[in-house]
Amino acid sequence: MEGQRNGQRGVTPRRTRRVLALASALALALAGCGSGNGNDSSDTNKPGAPKPATGFDGKTIKLGVITPLTGPAAVIGNPLTAGNQVYFDAVNAKGGIAGKYKVQLVQRDSRYDASAAVQAYAGMKDSVSMFVQVLGTHVVQALLPQLRTDNVLAAPASLDAAWVRERNLLPIGPTYSIEAINGVSYFVTEAGGRGAKICALYADNPYGESGLAGVKEAAAKLGFQLGATATFNTGDTDFTAQLGRLQGCQAVFLTALPNETAAILGTAARARFKTRWLGSSPTWTTAFASSPLAPYLTQAFWLVSFGTTWGDKSNPGMRQMMADVQQFKPHQRPDIYFTFGYAQALAAAAVLEKAVAQGSLSRDGIANALKNLGTLSFNGLMGPYQYGEPADRKPPRASTIFVVDVKAPGGLRVRQADYESAAARDYKLP
Repeated sequence: MEGQRNGQRGVTPRRTRRVLALASALALALAGCGSGNGNDSSDTNKPGAPKPATGFDGKTIKLGVITPLTGPAAVIGNPLTAGNQVYFDAVNAKGGIAGKYKVQLVQRDSRYDASAAVQAYAGMKDSVSMFVQVLGTHVVQALLPQLRTDNVLAAPASLDAAWVRERNLLPIGPTYSIEAINGVSYFVTEAGGRGAKICALYADNPYGESGLAGVKEAAAKLGFQLGATATFNTGDTDFTAQLGRLQGCQAVFLTALPNETAAILGTAARARFKTRWLGSSPTWTTAFASSPLAPYLTQAFWLVSFGTTWGDKSNPGMRQMMADVQQFKPHQRPDIYFTFGYAQALAAAAVLEKAVAQGSLSRDGIANALKNLGTLSFNGLMGPYQYGEPADRKPPRASTIFVVDVKAPGGLRVRQADYESAAARDYKLP
């Protein structure tokens, strides 16, 4: 033992230098292998799991719904909310957002009243991550200032053109103005309406004004003089004066809620009022197909809306929706508003998936996710929507023209799918 110590002492400086040099070279080689396969750099840059934030406790994401669950507009709000729920039931059955975070909907009844909606929002905003549905153009307008202040994202169940450029909104579908442009253009160019007197009947509110703006745009682009226009107020029951003003119109574009449509067209049917009614998407309800109004609607009414007929097996988005309905709500009746609500949830889920991938479900994280979302195809349930910065967003420009067919699911049959007029294509959004 003593002899080994004496020998090592004599060679330590040179041998130590060689050993240290070899160790350094080996360490560099191993480091080079690590950076070459990308594992170290990706692990360093990969976002971690999102931290708890408003509406997210680390396991469950709560989403708000402010919609009319009672009152005249409940015929829209209830199926919309059912569509929201079925989509997220399917997501939760697969583990949730990103396969791990379940979604819970928190619903409040707005009664289609802006002041009630503002109160509902104030009571919910600190407990939800975002709002998957807010129904009503006037309701969204009332909530917008607070959404901006709180940096909360909301999906409007409204097709106002102004929503396209709003940073705090997640709109889907073509706008009311695009629906009007396409409906009038189709009647003029594809249905023998060139030279006809075209008029408008609209609700005296922001929704109605959006439809009228589209009719005026179509008139300017197609080169015809808009005929008579008439308006009504929410709660009106007598439409005799309005129909008198519209006498002689070969087509009337109608912007109304279903209960208003029933009263207006019921009056028209009794008066044997002859015209081609072109209704924007919220004018319809499935109940019309089995009502005494059905014969008149079959003869006189076209719906200008989106997507395809209920149960269309050629449409991939509809096939998936039908499979989810069968599993989670098998007694759901055909309803275009259910389809819209399902598509709303699809868009919200895409934003949340992106937010998780980016590592944050905070208000800022959700806003950044929408900014980076890109284009959603909706699998054909409605036209593709390009998201991103508000100035870069591009809503779909095509509409579906439906006719009333009491034997078809939901009472609607496609007359013309994906109709995109030149006027709608060139329309400059406000």
